Amino acid sequence: MISEVSREDVLPLLPELVDVYRAAFTAPPYNEDELSVARFRDEQLPRHAERDGFRCVVARDGEATIGFAYGYTGRRGQWWSQYVADRVPEELAEEWIGDHFEFVELAVRPEQQRRGIGRALHDALLADLPHDRALLATWRDDRPARRLYLAHGWRVLEQELDDDSSLLGLDLKVRSSCD
Repeated sequence: MISEVSREDVLPLLPELVDVYRAAFTAPPYNEDELSVARFRDEQLPRHAERDGFRCVVARDGEATIGFAYGYTGRRGQWWSQYVADRVPEELAEEWIGDHFEFVELAVRPEQQRRGIGRALHDALLADLPHDRALLATWRDDRPARRLYLAHGWRVLEQELDDDSSLLGLDLKVRSSCD
C-alpha cells in the first residue's frame, strides 16, 4: 500500500526510512557506505523535510515499510539547484531550474524490487503536483533507477552532470495531460 506521509510524520518514521535506504543503497550496484547512510539520517532527510513543497510517499507491506520516495520544490540558491545551474548550459538552467519539483530519493528494499513498487512510488510522488517540471540526478550507467525513470517519460537533459551522474527532466504539464 502506498500512502503520503505528512512533513510532521516523516521524522518519527526516520528509523524505518533509514533501514530501507540502507538496504537499497548499500547493496550492489549502488554500494554506498555507512557514512552515506548517516548523512541521509542526520542531515539530508531532516533538512529536506523543512523545504517548501516537501512531499513523501511510503510503501508498506502490512506494518513493514518497504519503500519510499520524496522530493520538494527546488529553487535557485539551494545547494543542488545551484550545483546543477553551474554545470549545465545557461539556456537549460533558465528553462528548468527554479520552482521545479526536485525528485530526491526513491528506495525500495532489494527483496521487494521488480514488483512494481518503485513505479507506484514514482507515480504517487508525482501525482497532482503544482509544478510544471521535475528534475533529478541519477547514475549515467545502466542501473535499475535510470531505467525506471527513462521508461516513465524522463529525458536526459545533461548526460554528464558530473563524474558519474546525468541530469534528467520531466515535463509535468505534458505528463498530466497524458494521464
